Amino acid sequence: MPFTELFDETLDINATENYELSVTAASDGLSFAILDSLRSKFVLIRSFEPDEGKNFTAEKISEIIAKDDFLLRRYKKIVIQTPSRKSTIIPAALYDPGKKDSYFNFNHMGDPGQVILANRISDPPSYVVFQVPEALTEVLDRHYPGITLYHHTKPLLWYAFRRSRPVDGNYIQVHVERDFFTLVIIASDALKFCNSFIYRNVSDIMYYVLNAFKQLNISQEETIRFSGRSGKYDDISSGFSAWIRNISFCEPYGNNSFSYVFNETELQRYLNLFNSLSCE
Repeated sequence: MPFTELFDETLDINATENYELSVTAASDGLSFAILDSLRSKFVLIRSFEPDEGKNFTAEKISEIIAKDDFLLRRYKKIVIQTPSRKSTIIPAALYDPGKKDSYFNFNHMGDPGQVILANRISDPPSYVVFQVPEALTEVLDRHYPGITLYHHTKPLLWYAFRRSRPVDGNYIQVHVERDFFTLVIIASDALKFCNSFIYRNVSDIMYYVLNAFKQLNISQEETIRFSGRSGKYDDISSGFSAWIRNISFCEPYGNNSFSYVFNETELQRYLNLFNSLSCE
C-alpha cells in the first residue's frame, strides 16, 4: 500500500484541539492534512493509496481510520470531502431540497449501492448534487458522527472563483483524479463550464479539454492551470505542452502557510485538502 507522510517538527499529537483536520476519502485513497490554527500553518500531510489496479473498500477505509494515530483525535474543526464524477449543479434560486434525487437522475443514471447528497456552494450561488457509496457514508458517520460530506467541486469552485478574479479572459482549471478529471472555466466572474469526464490516458483528457475550447471559442494561447494528480514532469503536462503554450500549476490560496517539509511535494496535488477548510 503506497504511503506518503510529511510532517513539521512542531506537530504535537497532544495539541489536536488547536488543530483543524481536512480529509479526502474515496476508493482510490485516503489522505489528510492538519492545520495548526494557532500558527495558521499546515503541519502534516499523510496519504494512503491502494496497490496499483485495486481500490479501497469502505471496510479498508474504516480500518485505516481506526488504526491511524491522528484521525480519531479531537479537533477544533473537521472537514471531509470525496471526489465523485457523477454530479450536477443547480442554481440556488431554483433548488428544492425535496427534489434532490430528481435533479441527479435527470442527468445521470444512479449506480447501485449509492446515496445522493447535496452541498451548498457559495460561488456561484448553487447546490451540487452528487452520488457517493452508501457504505462509505456509513463508515464516515460512524467515525465522525454528524459530519457533512463535501463533494470535490465545493472546494474546487471556491478556489477557482477566487483565483479567477484577477484574470483577464478565461480562467481554466483542470483538476485530475485517478479515473476522471473536472474541467472548470470561469470568465467575468461567471461559471461558463464545469463538468467531469472519465479518462484512460492523457489523450482522453486532451480531447475533452480541446473540444471544450472549440465549443466555447477559447484560444489555445490561454493558460491552463492544473491541480490534483498532475505534476510538472508527468505525462499530462508533457502531452498538453505540445498543444498549449501556457501551462501552470495551482498554488494554495489564502493566508495559511506551509511547513518547509512540504517543499518535498507539489502542493497542487493536495489542493482540495487545503481548500476544504476554508470553503464553508
